[in-house]
Amino acid sequence: MNNDFLSDPSMLWSDYRPTPLLDLPALGRLAGVARVFAKWEGVRPLGNFKSLGGMFAGLRMLARATGAASMDELQAACASAAKPPRLITASDGNHGLAVAAAARRAGAQASIYLPASVNRARADRIEAVGGGIVRIDGTYDEAVEEAAAAAARGEGLLVPDTSPDPDDVAVADVMAGYALMAREIRAQLRDELRERPSHLFVQAGVGTLAAAMAEGLRDAMREPRRIVVVEPATAACVARALDAGRPERLPGDLHTAAEMLACGLASASAVDILQRHEAMAIRVDDQRLRSATSALRDFGGLDSTPSGTAGLAGLLQVAADPASAESHALNADSRVLLIVSEAAVPP
Repeated sequence: MNNDFLSDPSMLWSDYRPTPLLDLPALGRLAGVARVFAKWEGVRPLGNFKSLGGMFAGLRMLARATGAASMDELQAACASAAKPPRLITASDGNHGLAVAAAARRAGAQASIYLPASVNRARADRIEAVGGGIVRIDGTYDEAVEEAAAAAARGEGLLVPDTSPDPDDVAVADVMAGYALMAREIRAQLRDELRERPSHLFVQAGVGTLAAAMAEGLRDAMREPRRIVVVEPATAACVARALDAGRPERLPGDLHTAAEMLACGLASASAVDILQRHEAMAIRVDDQRLRSATSALRDFGGLDSTPSGTAGLAGLLQVAADPASAESHALNADSRVLLIVSEAAVPP
């Protein structure tokens, strides 16, 4: 690894290769559209797309803190420090896993704040890469607050994937990591599939993935170039933000089958980007989220989770309702792009 890891997320791995962009005709027939393409992030390092954002942002944060200009310098700085630097973040599971992996790569430490809803299997994965778990008896958003408070007390360097500040440097680094996925998709659409999607159905927690995909892909799409953000009905913080014109926190426990999307407050920078790209948001219930996971397995051969297949849940919901399909300009000639964001995690 060389200095390029500071500017190019692909340099984080010596064996880097793009994840597949799959053409899934059986899903196209199920949805009544011309084609369905699925970006399969289950084969990304750590088993999900967050390895792009959390690792990149975590390592850049450590490089800024130590003045390191290469991975060798960063590892040497962490090894020689009287007290190794510590990264801090809140997570529903995957972002924390990626930040913990970044700390381990550099020889630093990590504290990952998890809400009570995060299952033991996801916590175990974080601990397996050296992350320390801090359990919060509350929601993801309360974990975000606790992590920020710990960083403010000087306990470590905060690496959030959401922020009320639209200019937050760490969140910008997270989205810069996700932008690698958009670059891969553009090249695959051009060189392998020779196609342009008309619709992007993309899941949202705090909105950073959806925003990065909108920013990186909309000008590579064909008309009507619809960006459709899909959220659990009980945790639709991006929909609320787009309706209000600004992030507003949702009340309640945010419980959903799509555990990685159980977020009550959208990230400010993501909302700005989604507004600029005229994104629309839809809400799907847990039954639809679970059935999409089964549909992807049966018709696409991929094993994911309700979080990973939320974009498909949104597509199938819109396709099943003629009025909704018309309002989204979805028809038999549509080409739909989905992001399958994670592989299945054992219970």
